[in-house]
Amino acid sequence: MNARYTGYTFCALAMIGVGSTVVVSKAIAGGLPPFSATALRFAIAFPIFLAMMRVLKVRWPKLGARDALLVIAQAGAGSVGYTVCLIGGMRLASAADAGVIAGTLPAVSAAFAALALGERLSRALLAAIVLATLGVIVCTVRVGELADASGSGHSFVGNALVFAAIVCEALFILLNRKLRTPVAALPLSALMSGIGFLVAIGPAFYEQPWLLPFDAVFVHAIAGVLYYALVPTVVGFVLWYAGAARLSGAEAGVVTALVPVSALVLAVGVLGEAVGGAQVVGVGCVLAAVVLATR
Repeated sequence: MNARYTGYTFCALAMIGVGSTVVVSKAIAGGLPPFSATALRFAIAFPIFLAMMRVLKVRWPKLGARDALLVIAQAGAGSVGYTVCLIGGMRLASAADAGVIAGTLPAVSAAFAALALGERLSRALLAAIVLATLGVIVCTVRVGELADASGSGHSFVGNALVFAAIVCEALFILLNRKLRTPVAALPLSALMSGIGFLVAIGPAFYEQPWLLPFDAVFVHAIAGVLYYALVPTVVGFVLWYAGAARLSGAEAGVVTALVPVSALVLAVGVLGEAVGGAQVVGVGCVLAAVVLATR
């Protein structure tokens, strides 16, 4: 029982860190362009993963041409696509809405697996997808805002970008299942960081981040990227896999329900955002969907 409690604690801390990426992306979006922030994130995380591999004496996997292309596609979708879409979306969306949308990942991943891999969907999983979709709709489409042209478009576009980030992450999970050669978590994280940096660095040059004013907003954005690279990316990796090793897949999956809760609480406590009935209903739908998806 102690091992299970430790596992739950480690996984919970990792998911709280994932939820915090929604909030910290708000600060990053205000001071850095998305590709520049993404390149900087991986420039920080990649050497740390390399050092961890060296200390633990973990070797690089030997991949065939097909698997190598899949890994590159994974990095483009799950590493670069996710971060760029999330940061871009947080320029417009509220952190509370984004937290609810981020919690739909298990249901979106299940839907992708059914469509692309032909996996059979149980009734519980179908209900989870419906509930997750309902939660996103409740947060994104609000009748009262549709009549107000002053802000509804911005909120809708921002939420759409955040959902695009979740789709990118679901693609990452799907592509990982199609690898013929299994890749351990640590070298996979290192590969995602290294390839992600190479993919993002080109567009980052076009954004010309060195021309940005060195003011408080810029400093806060840099601090946000540093936090993103060290806490959710590196420390989150260590906590999640240390915890998941002590739990079953279903038990670990249930802990992902903490992502929207963490994001919602941090949006209120850190950013001072007001949480309305739409977010409460939305997060309730998403939490129910996560429980159903992981049964």
